[in-house]
Amino acid sequence: MARVDWLETLDGLQPTAEPECLVAEACYERWEGRGALGYLTLAAICDGQLDDPPEAARLVVAHECFPTGMLGYWAHRLATGGLLAVLTATSPPRLGHPEGGPKLAGTNPLAIAIPSSDGRPVVSDVSMGRVTYGDVIAGAASEDELVPFGGEHAHKAFALALGLQLLVDALVVDGYGAVLLVAQPAADPVPALRERAAGVRLPGDA
Repeated sequence: MARVDWLETLDGLQPTAEPECLVAEACYERWEGRGALGYLTLAAICDGQLDDPPEAARLVVAHECFPTGMLGYWAHRLATGGLLAVLTATSPPRLGHPEGGPKLAGTNPLAIAIPSSDGRPVVSDVSMGRVTYGDVIAGAASEDELVPFGGEHAHKAFALALGLQLLVDALVVDGYGAVLLVAQPAADPVPALRERAAGVRLPGDA
C-alpha cells in the first residue's frame, strides 16, 4: 500500500490504457504497455503465455512496462502453469559503481522460476541492490542504502545490474521495459532437489 502515493507521482501513466501484443510469432512476442501500469502489462503477458504456451521456448519483450513490482510473482504464476520462466525488468537509474560516480543502472531484479510436478516451483527473485526501491518507498531504507549488494564483492552485483540493463535496453530500444523467456521444461529436477535439501527452505517457499 505504500506504493499507492508513489504511483500517483509517476508521469505518463494512462489509467484507461490497455497493453497490446503487436508482434506474435512462435518464438517471439513484442508488447506495448501504452502507458498502462507495468503490473497490468505483465498480467496480460502472463495470461497470453498460459493461454498459448510456446511449443519449445519464446522470448517476450515488453516496451513501456513500468513499474513491474515483485518479478517473482509473475515468474511463479508461469511456473505454476508448467512453464519455466526467466524475467528481468529495468527502472530509473538507481545503482552506481561501488566506487562511486553517477547512477548507471536500475536495481534490475532477476526472477527465475522452475516448475515442479509436486506443484511447488522453485522461484529465485533477486534485486541487484542491497535494499529494494520498495524499501525506500516504505521508509524501511534510505536512498543512500540503495547500492549494489555484496559489500566488498559489490562489483559482482553491479556487473549483473549493468548486464541486465543493457540486455533490456538492446531489446526494448527506449524507455523502461521487461524481457521474459518462457520455455517448456524437458526435465523435472525440483522434487529431487527438495529431497536432497532435506527440509531446507528453498527460494520461493512460503
